[in-house]
Amino acid sequence: MKIPCTVITGFLGAGKTTLVRHVLANAGGRRIAILVNEFGSLGIDGETLRSCGIPGCEDADIVELANGCLCCTVADEFLPAMQALLDRPNPPEHILIETSGLALPKPLLKAFGWPDIRSRVTVDAVVTVVDGPAVATGRFADDPAAVAAQRAADGSLDHDNPLAEVYGDQINAADLVILNKADLLDPATLARLRVEIAASLPRPATLVTATEGRVDLSVLLGLDSAAEDDLAARPSCHDAVDGEHEHDDFDSFVVPMPETAAPNALLRRLAEVAGAHEVLRIKGFVAVAGRPMRLAIQGVGTRFRQSYDRNWTEGEARAGHLVVIGQTGLDRDAIAAALAAA
Repeated sequence: MKIPCTVITGFLGAGKTTLVRHVLANAGGRRIAILVNEFGSLGIDGETLRSCGIPGCEDADIVELANGCLCCTVADEFLPAMQALLDRPNPPEHILIETSGLALPKPLLKAFGWPDIRSRVTVDAVVTVVDGPAVATGRFADDPAAVAAQRAADGSLDHDNPLAEVYGDQINAADLVILNKADLLDPATLARLRVEIAASLPRPATLVTATEGRVDLSVLLGLDSAAEDDLAARPSCHDAVDGEHEHDDFDSFVVPMPETAAPNALLRRLAEVAGAHEVLRIKGFVAVAGRPMRLAIQGVGTRFRQSYDRNWTEGEARAGHLVVIGQTGLDRDAIAAALAAA
């Protein structure tokens, strides 16, 4: 049974964190984990949720990804964090991802096609929180200057799109649109926004109004949209030009690894192989001569880290292996040969 995941998008100040707190307060005993991708002094980071005082809201269930816009740091941030959650002895029953206000939803949705994630998690829904008063005045974000400052502070951001384009991508990806801050709008403006937003949706989606993110959880959770299998129906103005984000077709295979006497030389060789063959990830473990512990290896692109994670158990074969992940078309034989010779 796949763990459902809700992706929450919307600009800085739209009310994403308030919505997440509402979900936690009404979880009814469900084990919910949260990945928060607000960063810097202008964002609302995980500390807001950690100090929420809601019973059952544990610090360990709130993971803050503070190294940049999530759609631009998928391999570095999202995938390792998700794997850590999934590998817990008591994994969550539902995962919420609160994205940065600058995140483009579609690259993140494509990451759910990664082999390590696809078999274990499904996108229950993409929820877009709309700042009603801001959209009504054509600003899209409550404080465009703050959004601009957030953009300038994020060194990893590889897209610089007008707010209208990012807003369009967020709306286009949505299964549920929450028109928030309805209490700050007069009835005529609220009715106009409902009509305009509904008319702009490229596919059937639910549109609800809310104050302070108060949406019934029966509307918010359990949508079972499987958005990772429905990407074509979620158009983005970056579909034709987002080369950095095209990671939706993957290939993976396992390479047995002999014992090594020189782990640092091995990591240098792995980086060379990854660069030469455009490998996205290499992970696994190897035996090191004279060491009682196995060496765990994690690589993203040509960047690798290593740590001794546990002792080899009595009677266990000191046989290592590495999992290689890349886009379809990897030269398996050449990569396997190069790694085996490392």
